[in-house]
Amino acid sequence: MEGNIRKRGNNWYYSFEAASIDGKRKRIERVGGKTFAEANKALREALKDYETAGIRKELTAMSVADYFDYWFKNYVEKNLKYNTQLNYRNIIDKHINPYIGKYRLKTIGPEKLQELLNLEFDKNYSQRTLSIVVTVLKNALKKAVFPWQLIKENPMNYVEMPKFDNREKKDRDMLKIITLEEYFKILDFIPPTNSFYIPLQLGFYTGMRRGEVCGLTWDCIDLNESTITIEKIMINGPNSYQIGTPKTQSSYRTIQIGDILVHDLKEQRKRQSENKLKFGQFYHESNYVCTKENGEPVTPNSIKWSCTNIKKKLGIIFNFHSLRHTHATMLMEEGAKDKAVQERLGHSRISTTMDTYSHITKKIESETVNLLEEKMRKRRRQIDV
Repeated sequence: MEGNIRKRGNNWYYSFEAASIDGKRKRIERVGGKTFAEANKALREALKDYETAGIRKELTAMSVADYFDYWFKNYVEKNLKYNTQLNYRNIIDKHINPYIGKYRLKTIGPEKLQELLNLEFDKNYSQRTLSIVVTVLKNALKKAVFPWQLIKENPMNYVEMPKFDNREKKDRDMLKIITLEEYFKILDFIPPTNSFYIPLQLGFYTGMRRGEVCGLTWDCIDLNESTITIEKIMINGPNSYQIGTPKTQSSYRTIQIGDILVHDLKEQRKRQSENKLKFGQFYHESNYVCTKENGEPVTPNSIKWSCTNIKKKLGIIFNFHSLRHTHATMLMEEGAKDKAVQERLGHSRISTTMDTYSHITKKIESETVNLLEEKMRKRRRQIDV
């Protein structure tokens, strides 16, 4: 963008063409100083301010910690889901600010960022954690380039993720997969009247995530067709729970359920009607499937408490996600197709399903080879005879 400078009386003025409004041209003109040089300098600064309208001047000299606070407030809080906000805030406070927060934003280059990742890698953080650190750094610094124009280039473009050498290989113990005996032990401990009973059954028989289970409402269940539709989740808010959208587009799904779960859901609806009469005006009205005796919805926090209690009382290595992994593992061991399991769990990519349950696919591949070998051995014995 160009501008003009001219002298009027004892002062030099600068001017430039601004954006037109309602099709009408608009020109900005200001006093630039007593000399041509002063006016020219004022023009350059005015043009820069105009091109970066809305960006505070103090951002250009701010620290990394202050910049990430600015990015979090002006982008993350306005565009990302609440759970993602919590996750990103934790990454910033725990992994980014302690190492580079004190430096000026403009001084941070690829070398310092690579040091940060290597340091976190040496602390044995998981590959997933480091992947989120990379995502936060890359996305935040991308905004610093455009639209905020605080740095000229994203230094994360030259940083490499440390190699994990398969140390993140998942097995049954890491996934906390439970056995049928452990599941029945939990069932004996949790009666149908317990508020955790229906979440337990939903997790075991469908592989639904904790937030999906808590956010499930009766209008999303068709007991005649034996289907459940997942279209919302419940998340823990600062003071209470909130309802949000599923994790990804693939998380929106409709899945089939069996007779056992259909029966349990019918019994749950019956219990809710009885409890409504029992509590009267003190009953908490809602359309949630998973509720406490007084009708209050079961929240992700209350499910977490129940899982911790089971772990403590029964000595079972267990969390709610264990049910999801157990469900998928049992399906695959019984011969379910990878694609069917992917769609049932709501994974965006089949690679996620394959990587997570690689221990199962290897077992199935081995069994498949053994079946072929056995068939060929039988055939050879027939020929030899």
